[in-house]
Amino acid sequence: MSPALQAVLRSWSIPIPLTVATLLVVFTYLRGWLRLRTASVTVLPGGRLGSFLLGVFLIWAALGSPLALFDEELLTVHMLQHLLLMTIAPALILVGAPFMPLLHGLPQRFVKTVLSPLFRWPRLQRAGHFVTQPALCWFAAAAALVGWHIPAAFTLGLQSEGWHIIEHASFLGAGFLFWWPVIQPWPSFPIWPRWSILLYLFLATLPCDILSAFLVFSDRVVYPVYFSVPHPFGWSVLDDQECAGALMWTCITIIYLVPAIILTTRLLGYRNPRAADFETSKMHSAAISSQEPQSFDIT
Repeated sequence: MSPALQAVLRSWSIPIPLTVATLLVVFTYLRGWLRLRTASVTVLPGGRLGSFLLGVFLIWAALGSPLALFDEELLTVHMLQHLLLMTIAPALILVGAPFMPLLHGLPQRFVKTVLSPLFRWPRLQRAGHFVTQPALCWFAAAAALVGWHIPAAFTLGLQSEGWHIIEHASFLGAGFLFWWPVIQPWPSFPIWPRWSILLYLFLATLPCDILSAFLVFSDRVVYPVYFSVPHPFGWSVLDDQECAGALMWTCITIIYLVPAIILTTRLLGYRNPRAADFETSKMHSAAISSQEPQSFDIT
């Protein structure tokens, strides 16, 4: 192990605020999930639980594990961090149907007196409908991706702790917005026909393909800031850049292909129009049977 790598690893310590926040979210979800499972065993299968927990863990890994220490040393690690925050973790969390378990896991007095009136506030509902429009969700993801990879913005994010936090928050927020029309977690409902999501996913690959191809095939270093930092694995800056571009290209292609295949299979299978609402109905039934707060239209 190189001295530079050892020095980076020795500087790592568990981020207490992030870890505590992660554990609180996990505890709240588990508490709500168990209460819902008590009402109905089929309301939220274990796969949903596993997906949510993995997504939350990946956010912690991207921001608080030793991996986060290398984002200033290697563009490849920086790219992996962005993929976790924007592409992988948000999708897993939304697949975990987070809203119903979290609502049931919170203190019910707080849900009834604060969240329920808030979610029924017309202005908030209109804002929710606006920000979850598929076109806006696509644009937010593309803008975050392209904007933060402009060399000046990229360098600012590396050199300023405050801007680094804003960068991570924008990637995570844009990731949730992007996957919202694709996964349609409760209590949302499709705005566009489901077949249009195939086009949505295809168009989403274009900014990623252009950026990753530029990084892979460029004969110059796009982010000169990496010349001034140690290289713990002995890679050259240009090799690191090519690896980062290839990582983005491969991961985005595979990850976007999975929901496209699932959606195509469902469309070609001529599913019952009511089938898409089956799990939502089960969630409503569980909420009623457990006498807990029911749906909150936040989209």
